[in-house]
Amino acid sequence: MAGDLIRVTRIAVFGRHGVLAEETVLGQRFYISLEAQLDLGAAGRSDDVAGTVSYADLTAVAVAIATEHRFNLIEALAEAIAAEILARFTLIDAVTVRVDKPSAPVPAILDSVSIEIMRRRGAGR
Repeated sequence: MAGDLIRVTRIAVFGRHGVLAEETVLGQRFYISLEAQLDLGAAGRSDDVAGTVSYADLTAVAVAIATEHRFNLIEALAEAIAAEILARFTLIDAVTVRVDKPSAPVPAILDSVSIEIMRRRGAGR
């Protein structure tokens, strides 16, 4: 596998994800970051978009899933995004999805909570 990456960092979305009823009603901002592993050599040598994956398309997948669906857990949100990216973009060997939840209902002063998952094509997870 190539060591090449496409990164899309801190896509801001408004969603109603969470276990608590208030999170469903009020909603909140989430930030989604993506890191796609794929071989970018052909695209770099040819200067042809056919050899890569559009970061706009990656962003659109994350935004659609985060805004059109509701999840109790941000782990499930990340899993859905990773699965759709691997299903849709066959050039991608692996994808890392990070979801930050800045307004998590935690009885502490904190910047945010986050989860990060990495899924590989054909890994069975």
